[in-house]
Amino acid sequence: MKKFLYNSDLGLLIFRLFVGLAMAFSHGLGKMPPPEQMIAGVQSMGFPMAVAFAWAAGLSEFVGALLLASGLFTRIAAAFIGFTMAVAGFVVHSADPFGTKELAFMYLAASVMFIFTGAGKYSLDSIVRKK
Repeated sequence: MKKFLYNSDLGLLIFRLFVGLAMAFSHGLGKMPPPEQMIAGVQSMGFPMAVAFAWAAGLSEFVGALLLASGLFTRIAAAFIGFTMAVAGFVVHSADPFGTKELAFMYLAASVMFIFTGAGKYSLDSIVRKK
């Protein structure tokens, strides 16, 4: 029982699945392809090539989140998600109350954690590394 309760790799798997699937299907799926209002929002923030940046954000939130959930290219996916969430929290929602930007910061914090920890033993990264 102690091995089960003190299994950090199992904890990483459960957290990775929740964070990745929640982001992909609650936030990313609706941004594929990026709607016109998202592109306009990216343009209003002053980003060059607004269409490309909107696609990058949408792909980060959907494909990156699925990669995170599966544990494949975890650190890279987490970096893209983290950058996207930093922009969401600090730029898109800069004037909003904390309660509005809190979700972006939670995803940012989860992304930073996965950048430092990686996916853990129960992941596709672990399988690929063994070969």
